[in-house]
Amino acid sequence: MRAARFHGRGDIRIDDVPEPATRPGTVKVAVEWCGICGTDLHEYLEGPLFAPRAGAPHPLTGETVPLTLGHEFAGVVSELGDGVRDLRIGDRVAVEPYLVCGRCDPCLQGRYNVCRSLGFVGLSGGGGGFSQFVVTERRWIHPLGELGTDVGALVEPLAVAQHAVRLSGARPGHTAAVFGAGPIGLVTTAALRAAGVERVIAVEPAEVRKAKAHAAGAEHVLDPSTVDVTAAVLELTGGRGADVTFECAGIDAVLKSAIRATRAGGTCVNVAIWGHEAAVAMNDLVFGEINLVGSLAYADDHPATIEMITAGLVDPFQFITGRIGLDEIVAKGFDELVGNKEANVKILVRPE
Repeated sequence: MRAARFHGRGDIRIDDVPEPATRPGTVKVAVEWCGICGTDLHEYLEGPLFAPRAGAPHPLTGETVPLTLGHEFAGVVSELGDGVRDLRIGDRVAVEPYLVCGRCDPCLQGRYNVCRSLGFVGLSGGGGGFSQFVVTERRWIHPLGELGTDVGALVEPLAVAQHAVRLSGARPGHTAAVFGAGPIGLVTTAALRAAGVERVIAVEPAEVRKAKAHAAGAEHVLDPSTVDVTAAVLELTGGRGADVTFECAGIDAVLKSAIRATRAGGTCVNVAIWGHEAAVAMNDLVFGEINLVGSLAYADDHPATIEMITAGLVDPFQFITGRIGLDEIVAKGFDELVGNKEANVKILVRPE
């Protein structure tokens, strides 16, 4: 089968690779759509980062680069492994793209998203969504019901937001501030509105993204290049600050603003993956008794995310800014996102 494989920095190729075979307890999915994630972009521009380097195979897959990318994907069931009886050929499904050990303390707690040996299908080996077929364990398969597989490819990033909002404790009556209106900031804004949080403040300097933040559900959009964000949030909240804030940029100054905009006793959730060691003004946490929480990916959040979309609480189509074929993945996918990132949210790839 054909697959888009990451060979190294700036090097993604369409290769012919063996079609994976089912094993007992697994499901083969014919991939119909796979989104290009910001993590994929980091691999392309700076990697290998999460992808295992030559000579250092991932402990759960034994694989190193080159490997097939793509972890935001959905498709239809094409084959069932022995023992799988609750799915049917042709079912539309989204895949939770985890590789976990199941034995470490986080796994035994149910926090498998922070498994000590954590890996992702599409980053750590085990195939990837930029290919025609993926085989994965039944536990990671989530039926989409009547939803299409293009929407299904948005379940993964929306689950990231669903998880972050759940950890924050945000509820109706709260004010939330989302720092950054890139893809993760936008889905976080949408997930907050879906959770009944009506007052959402977005912080974003780019004009195109400011408009997208409004469309995603932000009541107010603040430009940090023209206003004092902390002062503006305090003014909008009657001097209290936001009940919950979300750092979605991975920038020191943004984290500082997010913490300072959080009300006393409130919660600041870090959703971004950082490319450097963050500088945190600890006294800003101490003097406001701010809860700073890390949020990684998702754990048991896919069903609730699918239900959220099915119920019409969030419009996933607003995030789809391009649809391309596998042969176009570099020029019209990765290079487009690098060169025109402010205008794009999610480009979907059809790996036929």
